[in-house]
Amino acid sequence: MAKGDDIQERLIQFGARIINVSNALPNSMAGRHIAGQLIRSGTASASHHGEARSAESPADFVHKLKIGVKELNETEVWLRMIIASGMLSQSKLEGILDECKQLERILSASIKTARKAANR
Repeated sequence: MAKGDDIQERLIQFGARIINVSNALPNSMAGRHIAGQLIRSGTASASHHGEARSAESPADFVHKLKIGVKELNETEVWLRMIIASGMLSQSKLEGILDECKQLERILSASIKTARKAANR
C-alpha cells in the first residue's frame, strides 16, 4: 500500500468514526445541529485528500490539502464543543480527538513538503 493510500484509508476510517459519533449525539436541537456540522467537516477531509491526489498542479495539491486541514480543524472544535457541553464524555472522544490531531499534522507536513519541492 502506497503512503498516500494509507493516509486516504485513515481519513476514510476517521470519517466513519465521525458518522458514529454524530449518530450518538442526542436528538435535541443542539445535538442535531452539531451532528450535521460534524458530519460535514469530519467527512470532508477524505474527499479533499482524494482530490489532492489527482491535483492538476503542485499549487492545486497544496490548496486541496489546506482545505482538508481546515476541515479537520473545524472537526476538532465541534468534538471539543461536544465534550464541553456534556453531550458525550471526554473519555469517549479522546481517541477520535487524537486521530484528528494526528491527521491535521500529517496533512500539514505534506503541505510543507510539497511547498519545498515546488520551490526547488
